[in-house]
Amino acid sequence: MSVSLSRLPVLLIALAVSSSACASNQGTRTQSQLHTLQKETHWKELYERGRAFAAVGDFTRAEEYFGAALDNGGDPQKLIPLILYCCMQDSRYLLAAQYAEEHLQTHPNDYRTRFVLGSIYAGLGQPVPAERELKRVVETKPEEPEAHYALGKILWDSEKSYAEADRHFREYLRLSPSGPHAAEAREHLLHPVPQSGAAGAKSLPSDAGPRNLSAPIPQPLTPNQSQSQDQNGTIP
Repeated sequence: MSVSLSRLPVLLIALAVSSSACASNQGTRTQSQLHTLQKETHWKELYERGRAFAAVGDFTRAEEYFGAALDNGGDPQKLIPLILYCCMQDSRYLLAAQYAEEHLQTHPNDYRTRFVLGSIYAGLGQPVPAERELKRVVETKPEEPEAHYALGKILWDSEKSYAEADRHFREYLRLSPSGPHAAEAREHLLHPVPQSGAAGAKSLPSDAGPRNLSAPIPQPLTPNQSQSQDQNGTIP
């Protein structure tokens, strides 16, 4: 079929526009891919700088670089534990709590970060939010013994519910009978439980008042200790 000469300019214009659009789309994709690559490279560089400062004990600068890496598209599962670790090492607990709260808004099931947040609140003398966060940890991860011990300690020390504290201490002992807090947990039970190799745990009357536990609330600063510290105690 022949094409009318009068239509050629129209067809040429349409072809030119189409080619231009394709080139434009291709250019947009290329720029987008380049931006993604640059952003990924950028956060990794920031992460490496953070590691370098953490290695020499400058946790303030390390936190700043890890935070910048997070803002530039870094993996929060990798960076948040390191940020919290640096903040805790610098005793900047309010900043650590802020990082944790913001992270949990988009990762509500990250029970390890929530555990750290509950522990921070406890350390700051805020039992109400500490109890709230630790209860959510227990709901999300009921087989986590440290969460039961920490929650039991909060309930006991705040004198809110010795009976509920007793239940969490017992659950800790069930899950971790030889754990690092087993002795303290047994000592604060309202009724004794058998202890292997011993006559039994010390009994407390039902109306017993609180006594300070010698061990602090555990603070797992990273989802896996190997993610934040190797055997020599350095940031990986």
